[in-house]
Amino acid sequence: MRKFDTCFFERYAQICLETLLGDHYSDLVNEDRPDLQKPDRSLGIEVTRAMEPDKKVAQALLKEMAGVPVEEKDREEVRQIISSGYGYGLQDGRYVGSLEYDYWMLAQPLRRIIESKISKVGAGFYGDFKEYGLYIFCKDNLSEEEVILTMEYASDLQRHLDIRYSTLYLSLIDRLYVCDLTNVDRLLHKTTCTSHEITREMCKKFFINSL
Repeated sequence: MRKFDTCFFERYAQICLETLLGDHYSDLVNEDRPDLQKPDRSLGIEVTRAMEPDKKVAQALLKEMAGVPVEEKDREEVRQIISSGYGYGLQDGRYVGSLEYDYWMLAQPLRRIIESKISKVGAGFYGDFKEYGLYIFCKDNLSEEEVILTMEYASDLQRHLDIRYSTLYLSLIDRLYVCDLTNVDRLLHKTTCTSHEITREMCKKFFINSL
């Protein structure tokens, strides 16, 4: 078992990508450096997380929920969070499961984590792949404007690197943004970024299949 059992999030990312973006992502395997890889080494995706420092890791910890009434419609999801130790994707992201608490405690602000990961890919830290992707779980909601600014920031940082990410995936509870980092021109306001809705039913599916 890897430290903090982050494989849950890596499996979640793979299932999310395959469900929303198709069979191109169906053969990704969970490895290390980077976390998701195609066997033919045509694509390697690093999976990480970001959280702004002024936000609490959890709005409520489950161990503090004793005695708090839970609505009937939410009881099964809360039971799953307690029994599995994971809460991502359920209850609109209000709770952090006991096993994922340390995962979020180590999260860096979005800009800093992008800087760190771009530095690593540029230095060859993730090995030899035809293309690289960066998948970031975001604990805080991002507006569409913030997504574009993040995309432009990442593109600028790696503009002069020989090895760089071609795609940035920004994963929110209810949405996945897929940003093409090879097609960004801030001066012409030209960007390619698609948004994919993640329904509550999808969240449940991703959660259960990631355990």
